[in-house]
Amino acid sequence: MTSPTQKTTDGDEGERLERRLLARVTKTVHRYGLLRDGDSVMVCLSGGKDSYTMLHLLHRLVRTLKFDVSLVAVHLDQRQPGYDGTPLVRWLEQHGHRFEVLSEDTYSTVKLRMDEGQTPCATCSRLRRGILYTAAERLGCTTIALGHHREDTLETFLLNLVYTGKLQAMPARYTTDDGRFAVIRPLLECAEADIARFAALQQFPLLPCTLCGSQPDLKRDAMGALLSHLETLHPRARESMLAALGNVRPTHLLDADVTEAWAARPTHLESKTTAKETPNRFAALPVHSNVEGWLERPSGT
Repeated sequence: MTSPTQKTTDGDEGERLERRLLARVTKTVHRYGLLRDGDSVMVCLSGGKDSYTMLHLLHRLVRTLKFDVSLVAVHLDQRQPGYDGTPLVRWLEQHGHRFEVLSEDTYSTVKLRMDEGQTPCATCSRLRRGILYTAAERLGCTTIALGHHREDTLETFLLNLVYTGKLQAMPARYTTDDGRFAVIRPLLECAEADIARFAALQQFPLLPCTLCGSQPDLKRDAMGALLSHLETLHPRARESMLAALGNVRPTHLLDADVTEAWAARPTHLESKTTAKETPNRFAALPVHSNVEGWLERPSGT
């Protein structure tokens, strides 16, 4: 049985986490212009910790805005074996959220198309996207909110860097190719560990995914392990890497198109190579004493 003291402690921690996460989301929303007057936002609710946290925080945030934004939570039942969305629906009703549950058998389609040893994520994502875009248009939504967090964008950046030779991460906001919707990621600057702890304290009724959990994503897992290892060398490596994605030096890259575009930039854009450097708030932090030994280790250790 949980003691009254434990309940108070958990409650205090939950309030601190909520304030920290809400401050991060608010900063991201304002910095990247994620929400605008008159937006109707479809909040994609998978039933995982990230999407529950996103809906909870957006619900709190929109009440403080000085312009009108409406939210509708949309959950897709993919007809996976053993699926039971009742706890999610009950939670949405209890908290007064406007919502809609869609039902499409993407599970069977993904299983049929998936080759031996292949992860289902890419195929599943494409199918889900088409269904959600159709629903967004029907519901009159202008914006689609996804629950990707800081670790998602850093792992994506490393995957592209290592496996595809691209400098590409996840933008906080972009417009779909057909121009119909803005896609936003309000949690992009939130740490996954904070989200996981907050979701546990809030006791969100999480729904398991038998597709995502059926096979490990070995490449993404490896990038996650690399991020964890980097933090043994530099305690705030994740925060520093996220800051770097928004602190690009175009003249110090090798993409000729980027160099040409930067040279032709409007005059009001300051040159990052000649402007006064922003103080590096990460430079004074301690570095792991065994960094040279780590760099010299044979591969695979």
